[in-house]
Amino acid sequence: MTPARRNSLIAGSVALLGLAGLAWAQIEGNDRGVPPIDSSANYEVSDVAVDVSGKTAEQARTFGWRLAQRRAWKMLWAKVNSQPETSAPDLADGVLDSMVAGIEVQDEQIGAHRYIARLGVLFDRSRSAQALGQAEAGVRSVPMLVVPVMWSGGAPQSFEHRNEWQKAWARFRSGGSPIDYVRPAGTGLDPLVLNIAQAGRPGRGLWRRLLDQYGASDVVVPIVQIIRRYPGGPVLAHFTALHGPDGEVIARFDLTAADGDQLPRMLDDGVRRIDEAYAQALRDGRLGTDASLEAPAPVVPELPEEAPVESDSAVALPGAPSTFLVQVDTPDDPALVQLQAALRGLPGVKAVATDSVALGGVSVLRVAYDGDPQVFRTALATAGYNVQDTGGGLRLTRQK
Repeated sequence: MTPARRNSLIAGSVALLGLAGLAWAQIEGNDRGVPPIDSSANYEVSDVAVDVSGKTAEQARTFGWRLAQRRAWKMLWAKVNSQPETSAPDLADGVLDSMVAGIEVQDEQIGAHRYIARLGVLFDRSRSAQALGQAEAGVRSVPMLVVPVMWSGGAPQSFEHRNEWQKAWARFRSGGSPIDYVRPAGTGLDPLVLNIAQAGRPGRGLWRRLLDQYGASDVVVPIVQIIRRYPGGPVLAHFTALHGPDGEVIARFDLTAADGDQLPRMLDDGVRRIDEAYAQALRDGRLGTDASLEAPAPVVPELPEEAPVESDSAVALPGAPSTFLVQVDTPDDPALVQLQAALRGLPGVKAVATDSVALGGVSVLRVAYDGDPQVFRTALATAGYNVQDTGGGLRLTRQK
């Protein structure tokens, strides 16, 4: 992203959000939040066109759905294996019936003897994995946090308010994509921390905290600029697919809609094309994660050789303090205060500092511990916590 572009994003954010005194308005109200579709169990193939005839309208429709399944199977196989559709294996209708989880009618016209439609076909992931060959073992990206940005009427917005671009990304079924998208719902603190200003901010420190909070390793920023010629007229959309905090441009393209009623369909097409662009960039090796986004591992000083460490000891050993980054669920402020007090009460804990607070999400605490790290884990388990390593820290959850 160019400096001018980044500055325009931040300037637009300031014009929209105002001063810090208005920050609370970002998380109030019920005009935001679109939960994404859970597509982990299905592959989706959209825009399968059919035009068939039959003795009756019902027969023509049955023929059309059968044909859609066959065509969608070849399209899916070609997509996940990066091969032409002609090389896809032919499967019997009975086999396809067992793999198809549903048919989505996107548009259809039914006559007395003819059926014309545009359909979406959903394939069950577990049932189709074997037929897809190596698809399940194919290249897959690290978790990518999605921050969609929409420009309309000269003003940009991300999760500040519910918008059509956010809805399009929520509708997108990503099960068949090699990109592991992390799509926030846009509720809670999402509008406050994933706003238009953050989308153009290159600073790595805050990005590292946000990625860690949302369980992601990298970020993608899909942008659309909506241009309406006149009320009720054609709609032009400029799409840009950005990657990383520096806004590396992966793809740019334009789409048009006949009128405002066709806007959702055009945005759905834009999401699919952006997904294809990210997938191609992944295959080309252009979607690598910036090393500066990886949190530095805490330095754990070695104990002197004359101070042996007994892993099964319940007593903290003297020595230089070790630092742990501890992730915990903090639904409210009392829960955070209670957790801090519990950590400070453990033997060997010298200090507890707050790295980042996410009420209603996952907060990060920095704990200085004087003793054996394994003893610290044992003490946490004894205090009623499940302890998991996160590759640079610990994740705590309450034992049930």
